[in-house]
Amino acid sequence: MASMRDIKRRIKSVKSTQQITKAMYLVASSKLTRAKSRLADTRPFFNETRKVIANIVKGAKGISHPYIEQRDVNNIGLIVLTGDRGLCGGYNQNVMKAGLNAIKDRPEAKVITVGSKGREFFGRQKKNIINSYTGISEKPTYEDALKIGREVLELYAKGEVDEVYLAYTQFVSTLVSEPKVIKILPVDVEEFKNESSVDSNSLMMFEPSEEEVLEYVIPKYVNTVIFGALVESAVCELGARMTAMDSASENAQEMIEKLDLMYNRARQGAITQEITEIVGGSGIYN
Repeated sequence: MASMRDIKRRIKSVKSTQQITKAMYLVASSKLTRAKSRLADTRPFFNETRKVIANIVKGAKGISHPYIEQRDVNNIGLIVLTGDRGLCGGYNQNVMKAGLNAIKDRPEAKVITVGSKGREFFGRQKKNIINSYTGISEKPTYEDALKIGREVLELYAKGEVDEVYLAYTQFVSTLVSEPKVIKILPVDVEEFKNESSVDSNSLMMFEPSEEEVLEYVIPKYVNTVIFGALVESAVCELGARMTAMDSASENAQEMIEKLDLMYNRARQGAITQEITEIVGGSGIYN
């Protein structure tokens, strides 16, 4: 059995750790509230952009545009959204595995990582990381999404990639999130044909042409998808960290209670031993 001094030292250490986990829980909880508000603010613009594309797809026939034409796939691009820090349960690991599965048969795939965890993981996997963005995972801005969007649109326009996928974490609730991989280029027009918010009987004219409007709208749509995924992933990361820190605090409390019990038993054993020695010593002199 450990000595009383060792047990007291361990109790002190666990209590210090518990104070840190409680503080991290409060910080994550505060940031999560703001991140949820930002997520709600991004959705209206995204929905309106989808409506415009859906109106073009439904109202016009024979549209030809590089952003919607399917190519022979020789190379693909992947954007992976992870965190810069750990201590958030399986958040990083789950989305990294989902991204890795998306390119497992494509060793030549070009990878863009957001977050140092993704950069380290895909670096260990010897993947072709063409760019990495760090320091933005918890509080991304639209300018960050624009930089990533411009990069993938340029790669796609030059023919360096024929498809672009985005791996991120979808927010379900504070306690539940799911890794998800979606294709953002080329844009799947069939997806927009089923858009329920658009009246298929409405007559709309686009000037100068549908193709010109798509040239303007689709890059904004791609940027908005990336920004929405960045914000959603930030919400999921903070939610996962809050849950992990709450669980860690509870585990620390259980450990403290067990150590307190061990300390009391050790103390009781020491007292019993002292009494036994005193009684034994008095018997010798008698």
